[in-house]
Amino acid sequence: MKTEDMKLKVAEAFSQSDVGRSIARIDPSCMEKLDLVDGDMIEIEGKKLTATTVASSQSDIGLEIIRIDGFIRKNAGTSLGEEVIVRKAQVKEAQKVVMAPVDQKIMIRGDVKRAFQGRVLSKGDIIVTGIRQQQTAMRGSLFNEFFRDTVTDVSPMGELKLAVVTTKPAGAVKVTEMTDVEIQTDPVDISKLEGVKTLVDVTYEDIGGLKEEVKKVREMVEIPLKRPELFERLGISPPKGVLMHGPPGTGKTLLAKAVANESEAHFIAIQGPEIMSKYVGGSEERLREFFEEAEENAPSIVFIDEIDAIAPKREEVSGETERRVVAQLLTLMDGLKTRGQVVVIGATNRPDALDPAIRRPGRFDREIEIGVPDKDGRQEVLEIHTRGMPLDEKVDLNEIADTTHGFVGADLEMLCKEAAMRVLRRVLPDIKADEEIPKETLKKMIINKSDFKEALKEVQPSALREILVQIPNIKWDDIGGLENAKQELIEAVEWPLKYPESFDKFGVTPPRGVLIYGPPGTGKTLLAKAVANESKANFIAVKGPELLSKWVGESEKGVREVFRKARQTAPTVIFFDEIDSIASTRVGGSTDSGVTQRVVNPNPSISVK
Repeated sequence: MKTEDMKLKVAEAFSQSDVGRSIARIDPSCMEKLDLVDGDMIEIEGKKLTATTVASSQSDIGLEIIRIDGFIRKNAGTSLGEEVIVRKAQVKEAQKVVMAPVDQKIMIRGDVKRAFQGRVLSKGDIIVTGIRQQQTAMRGSLFNEFFRDTVTDVSPMGELKLAVVTTKPAGAVKVTEMTDVEIQTDPVDISKLEGVKTLVDVTYEDIGGLKEEVKKVREMVEIPLKRPELFERLGISPPKGVLMHGPPGTGKTLLAKAVANESEAHFIAIQGPEIMSKYVGGSEERLREFFEEAEENAPSIVFIDEIDAIAPKREEVSGETERRVVAQLLTLMDGLKTRGQVVVIGATNRPDALDPAIRRPGRFDREIEIGVPDKDGRQEVLEIHTRGMPLDEKVDLNEIADTTHGFVGADLEMLCKEAAMRVLRRVLPDIKADEEIPKETLKKMIINKSDFKEALKEVQPSALREILVQIPNIKWDDIGGLENAKQELIEAVEWPLKYPESFDKFGVTPPRGVLIYGPPGTGKTLLAKAVANESKANFIAVKGPELLSKWVGESEKGVREVFRKARQTAPTVIFFDEIDSIASTRVGGSTDSGVTQRVVNPNPSISVK
């Protein structure tokens, strides 16, 4: 049965290949009811009205959802989980469209009309140009052919966010070859955009490899801000705070910004060390001012980065100022009048350094670990950072994700930048200082597979810089003889890492450790390096005597750190050279330093997968 409009629930974009392409994907059964086919134009009505191109999503049959990215959600005035009205759009051809950059002054040379060809625009829309069409995007589909021919951005500008200032005629319009496209050089004045409170900065689609973490943070932050009546109905008070902890560069600050942007909350970012003042009472006053601003502009999110700098354990600090700041923060969190409308998000990579009073329920109600992404997460992050990059078709992001064990989001971003810098170094000799860059030179600026390969030699995982982690270049062919030892290592180490599903299928538990022994110079270290390289694992080399310390607990701490880093960067081969120095026999050992216990005890908790 045909219908003019339908209510559909908003979900995240289908994939990274859809982000920035002005495309909405709808359940095929809903498309049939709305008399739509792939490539048609639709209106999406939330708090605002916008229009875009539609395509079917075969994986969502019967779910009655519409998948749109953060830009379209912003343009429609809606967010994830909310309902919007969808109908077939009556789109006019645009005579003139005026756009302006969102956050920076730009200078456009040449004709950029082709970058917006086929786009459906409305006044106040935020759009992104320069997005590369991902190789993975529904190859061979009819819609993909249509989209490539009419809508795909081919702009030489790179990724750029623009706001639609005016359209002629008014309403939803489609850019054609006859449209006069004007791009202003100065950033847009937000007051001139109807219904727009804030400009798009970060959306959930800009966060890769953190699906579960995003879900948890949304549950604790976005729902109380937008739906406080749900908590009233359940007779519970909304959460006051969320503490995010994890290694540097994993996306804690980015996640906080995305939540604030998607929930349209007033966002206050506080850098922990900036609070501290040399004057008595100055630090506490600054903290009070931030919380007063949050309550005046509710709903608000107060984000405290490096919170361990202003809330350390009070019994371990010597200064009175630090103790007062901790007490002031506790008082402010307890005294929030608009509970649920002001949420505090703390971020730290040292949760154990925080004062226990601040970690109790009622202050930071939930602690969420933002960990190192796995292979799928790394691929998602790479897709995000290469969206606006001109990649050669032979670049395989899946392969790069497979070889970047232990890399966090910031490391992967640096990897992409380093690959791009290699291209820049290649073309710099062809560029003359006073002349315009030739089009032929711009066309040559393609990032290829070898650029990423060379960039990998320069970029190391940031979480592992304090310990020696490397992927050795030793192969089995480099080791003469020792055939039996090689085969045993392949079966014990390489097979479990390469074929874990086979071990699961047959119910076989792989060995957690291998002891290689023999006279000095027989190739023990070489064997360990070869097995790490052949199994594509990280390699941590630990000299046994280096872990020993005269200070009580320092040796054990060193061992714990090695195993913690190994878990973060799995798959990892830990090679303990001269292990007898730290793991001697425990029976009757009167001088045992406790390191033996620490080496033996962490081992059973290691996952072999």
